[in-house]
Amino acid sequence: MMPGKRARTALEVVALLAPPAVMALCGLFGYSRFALFSLIVVAASVVIFLVGYDRSRPAASELVPITVLAAVAVAGRVLFAPIPSFKPVSAVTIIAGVVFGRRSGFMVGALAGLVSNFFFGQGPWTPWQMYAWGVIGYLAGLLAQAGAFERRPLLLVYGVASGLLYGFILNMWSIVGFFHPQDAAQFLALLAAAVPLDVLHGVATAIFLFIVYYPWHRKFERVKRKYGFGESPAGRFDRTHDAPR
Repeated sequence: MMPGKRARTALEVVALLAPPAVMALCGLFGYSRFALFSLIVVAASVVIFLVGYDRSRPAASELVPITVLAAVAVAGRVLFAPIPSFKPVSAVTIIAGVVFGRRSGFMVGALAGLVSNFFFGQGPWTPWQMYAWGVIGYLAGLLAQAGAFERRPLLLVYGVASGLLYGFILNMWSIVGFFHPQDAAQFLALLAAAVPLDVLHGVATAIFLFIVYYPWHRKFERVKRKYGFGESPAGRFDRTHDAPR
């Protein structure tokens, strides 16, 4: 890996780990002291990924399927709005990460969170939602590179786990920003209260993956092969075939 690639990967790792590290500091040294700082950190982390993706100079043919998947995720969130936590956003983000790589997965998740909140309302929760869905797509890309999703059960397990991960991140933000529990019992009670909705989110993600993963995966793999783009195992965009085949 070239020095520039190493630096970008190291920056991504820092961007991924900084928000949970700040949340841990909130718990250790006082929630109110770090609440605003945590918002700044998570917003900066999302910006780092967006800027890094832009600097990779993706071709128009690469941007089209990413934009389409983000739009589908937004439409799905709006369509299923009447059912709390039963949304296809995480499933679409996972598919993006698996097919197009971890950075594309992050982009789809982050864009879906940002754009859909023009319908649901923007606020200090938006950067956290962008980060949470972005992480789900990013980890999906990493796990796919490792061959973890060659069997459907592992894919569905990750779908359930992604709902719990998303919920944990947003619940921790709520605790840091609003609830400020006084002891461990209150902290655990706040987390436990959200478990049913987080489980529903995970189950919904697994259901959507069960229905659409394989047909969508095949279609987008054809697009990727035709235009010769995607990410290499090292996370680098591969444009060895610039013209359609």
